[in-house]
Amino acid sequence: MHVFGELEVVIMDYLWARDEPATVRGILEALRPTRQPAYTTVLTVVDNLFKKGWLRREPAGRAFRYEPTVSREEYAARQMRDALNDAGDPAEAFVRFVGQMSDTEAQALRRALEAYERSEPR
Repeated sequence: MHVFGELEVVIMDYLWARDEPATVRGILEALRPTRQPAYTTVLTVVDNLFKKGWLRREPAGRAFRYEPTVSREEYAARQMRDALNDAGDPAEAFVRFVGQMSDTEAQALRRALEAYERSEPR
């Protein structure tokens, strides 16, 4: 299961919220109101996320612009898939997971299952 580190989460959240790629300098400026990381720290974390396949990049002059390779929702789905794979008994894990859901979340799950069933070729 891949869990992002503290700065990785902040960077991915920022990039997921954007509609366009961002440079390391842009990411750094966006982090400045609440954090004071060094440029080289942000560059290293972004480069690590790129090397791990979480980001893609395109040239932007002498720099690169970065964007996520998967959506926030796809990342969450992968996390859930990994957690289910790690569960000893998937059925029991589902029972415990659903038992912790709010009514709104349970309704969303029902809608998702119904949509999936309608889209599945029989």
